[in-house]
Amino acid sequence: MILKKNITKLFYLFIFTNLLLWTLVPSISNLNLPLDTIEALAWGSNLNWGFNKHPPLSAFAVELTFLIFGANDWAFYLLSQIFLIVTFFYVWKMSNEIFENKIHSLLSVIILSGIFFYNFTTPEFNVNISQLPFWALCVYFFWKGISTNARSSWVLFGVFSTLGFLSKYLFIYLLLAIFIYFIFNLKNLKKCIPNYFLSIVISLVLLIPHFLWLFENDFITIFYGLNRSGLSEFKIFDHLINPLIFLAKQFLVLIPFFILLFIITKKIKFKINLKSKKLLFLIFINLIPLLLIFLTSVITGAKIRTMWITPFYLFFGTMFIEIYRKNLDFKKLKKFYIVFIFFFILSPTLYLGVSIFDKTKRTDYPGKEISRLVQNKWNDNFVNEIKIVIGDEWSAGNLSYHLRSRPKWFNNLKEKATLITDEEGVIYTGNPKVLKKICPGVFGEIRPVGYCMIGKK
Repeated sequence: MILKKNITKLFYLFIFTNLLLWTLVPSISNLNLPLDTIEALAWGSNLNWGFNKHPPLSAFAVELTFLIFGANDWAFYLLSQIFLIVTFFYVWKMSNEIFENKIHSLLSVIILSGIFFYNFTTPEFNVNISQLPFWALCVYFFWKGISTNARSSWVLFGVFSTLGFLSKYLFIYLLLAIFIYFIFNLKNLKKCIPNYFLSIVISLVLLIPHFLWLFENDFITIFYGLNRSGLSEFKIFDHLINPLIFLAKQFLVLIPFFILLFIITKKIKFKINLKSKKLLFLIFINLIPLLLIFLTSVITGAKIRTMWITPFYLFFGTMFIEIYRKNLDFKKLKKFYIVFIFFFILSPTLYLGVSIFDKTKRTDYPGKEISRLVQNKWNDNFVNEIKIVIGDEWSAGNLSYHLRSRPKWFNNLKEKATLITDEEGVIYTGNPKVLKKICPGVFGEIRPVGYCMIGKK
């Protein structure tokens, strides 16, 4: 059995090995950044309080990274892993609040390696990864708030609630679960009401710029989310089929997690003590968000995409270790660690294998080479710099990221066209057949994309 004094060291070894491994593997195997990361970089080139698909925090994060490290792909894989280890750190801290024995806390974190949301999908920095640390931080500081009623904890809870919501609107499911828990325990939490209200006020005030942006842009991100969930097309069977598909997918996602859990349990039977304040809290923050999103699918017929559930399982390890705590068999720890290491190594190995053998992925897109060819053609025809690229987030976004002038990305110009000066070089990307006919400048094509270049000669 591992000595208790070494458990904390093991935890730090785990998170930093995880960071190193998942920064190195995609940096070696991928020719180009993944789609969602390029998309966030496109938004980041032209920062605003929101974008056509999501709120702005993921764009803020990648743009800050770009300002520090430039167009180096490894920096964005590192960014993703920094978000993940901050998440693991606060899951660890929360678990230390629940357990007296740090072995339980360690198991609560490393058992998450059985869920592919926290390994295989993490190289692609996106809105799902962006909300992970704030989910963990909100749970931790809400717990500290109701435990100590320290105003500092409530203020931090309000701030991190805002940042989570600005990562992705689905963060509201955690905040609703926390609100339901608070109302459910109102009698015991009366002294916390003023500070909880303070945290809500702080969060709403910080969200004012984004709310103003939403009004100015006709709630475009809200409608995008509705369209992605399939609500634009009503079908009565969706109210049954989509929730069942959602449940089936969650079962499949959690199979490796439960394999790890049952390896260290003496027996599968358990008894839930609802009088336990700690366990009741864990049940609320783990199961209520899942129940709410399941009910959303039942009531609306919405199609819940698997990756949307990325942060929902962060405290599953803590909850199940608490439920099975008396049935854990530490004699099986060696077997548990062997299986854990197997999953820990399997995931990056599979990622590397897919990258090597499947050459049809977005991460094999020659974005840097295409940008070099575009830049050369531009240099042959114009004297000014490329300041603006227009088109979809992938084709135009790659140009914005790779071109040395770091041009601003626009999906389209609309009323902004009059704001462009003669000194600002512009490249339109899109359908080559259409662009070739209407291009008033120099046209080029790198299949399947056309490029219309308008600059100063």
